[in-house]
Amino acid sequence: MERISPPMRGDERETLRAYLDYHRATLALKCEGLTDEQLRRASMPPSTLSLLGLVRHMAEVERHWFRRVLNGEDLPHLWSDTHDFQAAYDACGSGRAEAFAAWEAEVAHARRIEAAAASLDVAAYAPGWDEEASLRLLMLHLIHEYARHNGHADFLREAIDGATGA
Repeated sequence: MERISPPMRGDERETLRAYLDYHRATLALKCEGLTDEQLRRASMPPSTLSLLGLVRHMAEVERHWFRRVLNGEDLPHLWSDTHDFQAAYDACGSGRAEAFAAWEAEVAHARRIEAAAASLDVAAYAPGWDEEASLRLLMLHLIHEYARHNGHADFLREAIDGATGA
C-alpha cells in the first residue's frame, strides 16, 4: 500500500479519503519487513497488543463502521463469536497472510461503500452511539482510530528493531 500525502487544497471528501488512506498506509508501513513472529510480539505483559493485533483490530473496525453500520450488512466479527472488538488484539495464533488478507479485504469494501455513497451526509444508525452518524463522522472516527493506533505501532515497531519515524 503506497503512502501518499493528503492534498493541501482538496475538497472535503477528497481530503477525508486521503487522510484515511494515509493512515491505512502508515499502519502497513509499520509492519513492513517483519517476520510473523516479530509482528506477533506483544508490547508487555499482560497486554496482548502487537502490530499484527493492530492490523486485525483495524480489519474489525473497518468491517464494523463501513459494512455493518453504513451498509447495513449483518456480519459476524472476524475473530470473535461474542462481538468482542478486543479479541482481535490477541494475534498469538495468527500470521501476516491471514491478518493482512482480512484487513485489505475490509479496506477494499470500505472504499467501495464510501465511493458509492451519494455524499458525506449519508447517515446510518450507529448502535454503539445510539443515534445516526454521517459518513463524514464515520470517516473522521476512522482517521482518529488509525492515528491513535499508529502511535501504538510506532512504539511497538521501535521495540522490535529500533525503527522509528514515518
